[in-house]
Amino acid sequence: MTPRLPLLFALMLLATPALAIDPPYQRQMERLAEVMGSLYYLQPLCKTGSEDWRAQMSELIALDEPEEDRRQRLAGAFNTGYTGYARMHTHCTPASREALTRLLGEALQLARSIHTRFAE
Repeated sequence: MTPRLPLLFALMLLATPALAIDPPYQRQMERLAEVMGSLYYLQPLCKTGSEDWRAQMSELIALDEPEEDRRQRLAGAFNTGYTGYARMHTHCTPASREALTRLLGEALQLARSIHTRFAE
């Protein structure tokens, strides 16, 4: 019976679904998604810009073609950014405008970094 244990163990490993490995840019993508969610909330609040950050996030996800787990994490990061600012900013204030300016800069920096380092 002992000789069968290694074979049984190997068969069990084959039956277990493999865990997806995140690409090296996943952390930056999640941060970019969070920033885009924040911008999606703040721009209409302060009546600035005409970008549709939600549509751009959808396009970004479609281009990346992530597996379901990664897609959910990206969408969750976007929603976290949106709700985080919605809790703190109910009216456009100087702090809201400052956050908007900083977030736009961060989004640009993240997008450039991801593209420069990881685009084919």
